[in-house]
Amino acid sequence: MNKHLMLVLLGSALAIQSSQAANSSDSSAAVATTSKAASTGKLTANPFASASTLQFEYPVFDKIRNEHYAPAFAEGMRRQKAEIVAIANNPAPATFENTVVAMERAGQMLNRVSNIFSSLTGANTNPALEALSLDLSPKLAAHQDQIFLNSKLFKRISKLYEARDKLQLDAESYRLLERYYTDFVRAGANLSDADKVKLKALNGKLASLATTFSQNVLKETNASAIIVDNKADLQGLSEDEIAGTAEAAKARGLTGKYVIPLMNTTGQPFEASLANRALRQRLHEASTARGNHGGEFDNRQVAIALAKLRAERAVLLGYANHAAYGLEDETAKTPEAVNKMLSELAPASVNNAKAEAEELQKLIDAQQGGFKLAAWDWAYYTEQLRKAKYSFDDSQLRPYFELKNVLENGVFFAATKLYGITFKERTDLPVYQPSVKVYEVFDANGQSLALFIADMYARDTKRGGAWMNAYVEQSSLFGTHPVVANHLNIPQPPAGQATLLTFDEVRTAFHEFGHALHGMFSQVRYPRFSGTNVPRDFVEYPSQVNEMWATWPEVLKNYAKHYQTGEAIPQSLVDKVSAANKFNQGFATTEYLAASLLDQRWHQLTPAQVPTDALAFEATALKQAGVDFAPVPPRYRSTYFSHIFGGGYSAGYYAYLWSEVLDAETVEWFKENGGLSRKNGDWFRQQLLSKGGSIDPLLSFRTFRGRDPKIDPLLIRRGLKAEPKQ
Repeated sequence: MNKHLMLVLLGSALAIQSSQAANSSDSSAAVATTSKAASTGKLTANPFASASTLQFEYPVFDKIRNEHYAPAFAEGMRRQKAEIVAIANNPAPATFENTVVAMERAGQMLNRVSNIFSSLTGANTNPALEALSLDLSPKLAAHQDQIFLNSKLFKRISKLYEARDKLQLDAESYRLLERYYTDFVRAGANLSDADKVKLKALNGKLASLATTFSQNVLKETNASAIIVDNKADLQGLSEDEIAGTAEAAKARGLTGKYVIPLMNTTGQPFEASLANRALRQRLHEASTARGNHGGEFDNRQVAIALAKLRAERAVLLGYANHAAYGLEDETAKTPEAVNKMLSELAPASVNNAKAEAEELQKLIDAQQGGFKLAAWDWAYYTEQLRKAKYSFDDSQLRPYFELKNVLENGVFFAATKLYGITFKERTDLPVYQPSVKVYEVFDANGQSLALFIADMYARDTKRGGAWMNAYVEQSSLFGTHPVVANHLNIPQPPAGQATLLTFDEVRTAFHEFGHALHGMFSQVRYPRFSGTNVPRDFVEYPSQVNEMWATWPEVLKNYAKHYQTGEAIPQSLVDKVSAANKFNQGFATTEYLAASLLDQRWHQLTPAQVPTDALAFEATALKQAGVDFAPVPPRYRSTYFSHIFGGGYSAGYYAYLWSEVLDAETVEWFKENGGLSRKNGDWFRQQLLSKGGSIDPLLSFRTFRGRDPKIDPLLIRRGLKAEPKQ
């Protein structure tokens, strides 16, 4: 079953951190008997026609061309449709094997092409892929509706579901049957025929609009890059950073000028360094104007249309609003639970941000700046204040954070210490970009466990942010091993120069590898439950836990070495970084909460409440939530909030903070139990990372931790509660 498409179309995909199963080989009986294309040799030259023969079915990137996708999608949908019809019309009584397991086996060619297509349209797109994506979106939505709204198929699943306690299923199979039944119901299987027709139309429109939104964001972000004529205006940037902007300009045919590309978030990295206030303002305003100032990439009406159609679909399916629909299938369960958490955190966070703003204003006044703190000033003066308070700034750290060292002697080193796994770079496997690296991962027993793809650099063909995806997922049903990828957006320096990271980029590398570990350590039978196929408000939890090792002393001293001298990072600098851990947390928490609250406001609307003016609605929503503090804008504004309007986090952006409750608890557990050790790593792997979605996620946490989570460690970490006195 093509779970990736299913989850995307139902609004539950983990679009930044995971993609869904790519199964091993077209082995179901339905393929052998119904696939005319396979028997006649059609598409035999297409690399998607059969599973890759490379290790672990690693994609044959060197053989895949743009023209291969469309016929592979068409044939993949045709094959899966034939398989589903065969299952639904099977004259034999429904059994778990001939219905549920048969569905898990179905759609393998479609899985192959969709996994690679969805991954590369995010990581290495081009106009042909973008055009095909727009064309495919409604077709794939209709294809999925044919499956989930098939009354004969649902009747077979319903009979099994009603008799589930008598089927003597093992725990994972029992859960699979429950999940399939739930998926069908949530997809509209119980609707009348007339309402099914309405639902199909809604799904097709939603799929097209979400694709349009994402493509608009990427195109607008590229088009909004700041062009600078004079090097003097770049005062504050390092020579390497200036060289990078010159290279970016050269790549655009603007030799002699300088280009500052935009990142996906509202705040832009160079705002922390640029001394030229007018340029900071220009950069910031270009960021916040994305998708809302007219032109071909304007997303205001797209966001409104998405919100309205989602609300209409939710009502059709029997829910009050889209948030109620989406959250029912998460660990949070209800909008009320999410609202309670966000509203409890917002006042203290904003108060902290305002106190931080007062400090920054004093610094501006002391320098006789003569202006009131604005959003584009925050990062710049925060860095000055950090330096004054803790005697360091980010520029002092970067020479110690060279990319290869961070990855191999930091991220990999921590994983080896915790789990006993080792890594070997593979240069014999094809890649889709020269800068992409591939590593074979070996388990503690020396057996090959997975293949890991590291795609670290930003480029115009790559969407913003950082994420993990799986090209092939682990499944004992098919005997498949994981092929997983991490994607970051680190600016690539000129040839021959070292790639030096900010501390945020270091932390992101550890974070995304936490997702990769979740995929690589999966030990499940059914691909439906493999790796990161868990509720989206749980999926961030393992990745956030993995961030703790970035500053763990034993790990830090192994990778934080000066890129020129090899000298270890001074302990005095490490101590200053630790002391500054809660610095600027008011800002960080408030910008995140503002985006999360916006997400909920958009998706807790009824169809009649959806606004006609997106920006006015946004302003009112922020004010009503008490987070309308101008110097701290939302991490994403509505018109470039791809997580919720283009990806799978609609009504789910709260998930990062929700997961952080579990993360903070787990960090405390590691510290209480001796930290970086195989014993601790193996327990975390056994009870959590290996389970995927095969058991209830909160049950796996309770088994690991020994109790339910508490929120206190998170509040202390975020500076919203004082640490207990020793």
